[in-house]
Amino acid sequence: MAQLYPSYLNLLQSGELARRAEIAWNMLASCTICPQNCKVNRLAGKKAVCKSADELIVGSWNVHRREEPPISGSRGAGTIFFGHCQARCTYCQNFWLSQNGQGRVITHEKLAQIMLLLQKRQVHNIDLVTPTHYVPHILKALVIAAENGLRLPLVYNCAGYENMETLRLLDGVVDIYLPDAKYANDKEALRTSKMPNYTAANRQTLREMLRQVGPLQVDEDGIGVRGLLIRHLVMPNGIAGTREVLRWIADELGPNTPTSVMDQYFPAWKAHNDPTLNRRLTWKEYAEALADWEASGLTDGYPQEDLMELDVSNDI
Repeated sequence: MAQLYPSYLNLLQSGELARRAEIAWNMLASCTICPQNCKVNRLAGKKAVCKSADELIVGSWNVHRREEPPISGSRGAGTIFFGHCQARCTYCQNFWLSQNGQGRVITHEKLAQIMLLLQKRQVHNIDLVTPTHYVPHILKALVIAAENGLRLPLVYNCAGYENMETLRLLDGVVDIYLPDAKYANDKEALRTSKMPNYTAANRQTLREMLRQVGPLQVDEDGIGVRGLLIRHLVMPNGIAGTREVLRWIADELGPNTPTSVMDQYFPAWKAHNDPTLNRRLTWKEYAEALADWEASGLTDGYPQEDLMELDVSNDI
């Protein structure tokens, strides 16, 4: 049988996609969807660390033109922002959604309809933002959407903090992985994001994602069709451990692993009360991060040099 594109169509034809959706859904009875491993019964309405139970919350969905160039392209990404998050980042710029859970409770059928409506708007992909804790819901919706004509690649836009069991359910489902590599230091990951053992979990996650899809591949127009693109947010005072993160990616995943080095940190939510995080990134800090990227040996990257917006007041 010929392989279909996107990848999930092959699993749809065989019935495997529906089977995986049921496996994921049953995991909610003692939830181990993410490395927090709460083991609460979300199907009984109990809330996990992510503050989610069995209901699906979507904050917004639209055409998004400010992702990395291979993701947004010329027509934009079809972005769906989900409510709540398995992380508790004190500086989250979308805290109203990720931390406070504002948004609408919708059904799997409605989520499938949103995917199909975005496809009608001719976006390049379906960009699932903060999807991890809703993997069971997404898989159920995907079965419905694919049966009704969805043919766009899926982008899994996440914190890079995944359980292997969950990731294996996504093997052959997700076309493009867009994870974070947030920290090189477990102490900072726990202090600022409340994610235990982040470094080990993140590195295991990135290895598995690379195994599934390889480095990002683009078509003749430069649009991503399959693969891994890693994001790293540069933070004030070296909190993220940028040099170590980038060197690990180059050494362990390969120098051709595309990496987006992001400069858009600003103090949001609780970061205003943190003396190490209560200011914007400086030009000097971001320039040092770009130098670290070059020194790491990485060859494929996406710097975001909005330097006019950076705080230069503390620079020499």
